Amino acid sequence: MKAVVRSLAAAALLGLAAPAHAALTFTVNLTNGQEPSVTNPTLSDGITPRPASFGSATFVINDAMTAMTFTATIFNIDVTGMQTTDINDNLLNAHIHAGTTLSTAGTFPVVWGFFGAPFNDNNPNDAVVTPFASGVGGTFSGKWDAPEGNGTTFAAQLANILGGRAYINFHTVQFPGGEIRGNFVPVPEPASWATMLLGFAAIGFSVRARRRAAPQAA
Repeated sequence: MKAVVRSLAAAALLGLAAPAHAALTFTVNLTNGQEPSVTNPTLSDGITPRPASFGSATFVINDAMTAMTFTATIFNIDVTGMQTTDINDNLLNAHIHAGTTLSTAGTFPVVWGFFGAPFNDNNPNDAVVTPFASGVGGTFSGKWDAPEGNGTTFAAQLANILGGRAYINFHTVQFPGGEIRGNFVPVPEPASWATMLLGFAAIGFSVRARRRAAPQAA
């Protein structure tokens, strides 16, 4: 127990003393339920979405906090326009949105586009789209480099991404405002992690002190 407490306290002190510049990974689930264009009848005009449209995405911010790579897979949205005969499920655009304040429609501005318009993965172009060989959907990957952005830069949006004020979404013909969305989860500040670890250490010391003070059974 004593060794564990010491380790926690040391980790907490290191967290306070050193900035957290390590690669960060986000995994988000893309669903209809996170998309106001689908859930808000005023925005969707009461159109029922395809319940099977969904996906997931993984984002990795590099150690230097200067760029972010991602891979996303979506299902039951037509990536090529030829995977189904229904034009409503055709993919129009795909973006990352971020900002400080949500609009009345529950959206942030487009800050980086990687499919359709605007297209910002162009310095260099790292975007790769791989439609499913069978079925409806596909996989996307790319990299948001430092010079890129839709009237902004990755550096300018980093605080919004880390603060959970960002999301990825895919826009279709049926839902041009967005059919599926995946919200970023906030990342605790280094000081918050350190405070939490110090709290664990304090609890460990308290438990040990009570054990020493308790009368021993005869």
